Amino acid sequence: MSEVKRLQTVEQWEEALKNSSDKPLLVFKHSTSCPISAGAHDELDRFVGGRGELPVDVAIVHVIEERPVSNAIAEALQVQHKSPQAILVRDGRPVWDESHWRITSDFLNERVGSEG
Repeated sequence: MSEVKRLQTVEQWEEALKNSSDKPLLVFKHSTSCPISAGAHDELDRFVGGRGELPVDVAIVHVIEERPVSNAIAEALQVQHKSPQAILVRDGRPVWDESHWRITSDFLNERVGSEG
């Protein structure tokens, strides 16, 4: 099973961004105080847990606790911050982003299933 890596420093984010040239990266921006984000987090867990090896690396940033990391992601990718938010990054650039109720296990399977 694939693991979700928590990004707690800007350096960890920069390394994950660099590695997106080798394997696409799914970044999940999570607010630990938002019930909508909690639901999206459950969907991410279903997506990750429901498959074997994923065709993407998966990373999570807690936007309140790690605000500098969240801000660095928004700035580097030029993607307006939302939470919850899922962003697929390939070769250091965003491919797509989605937020709120659209983040479901089915949506992630559909959008990420063809990556690799």
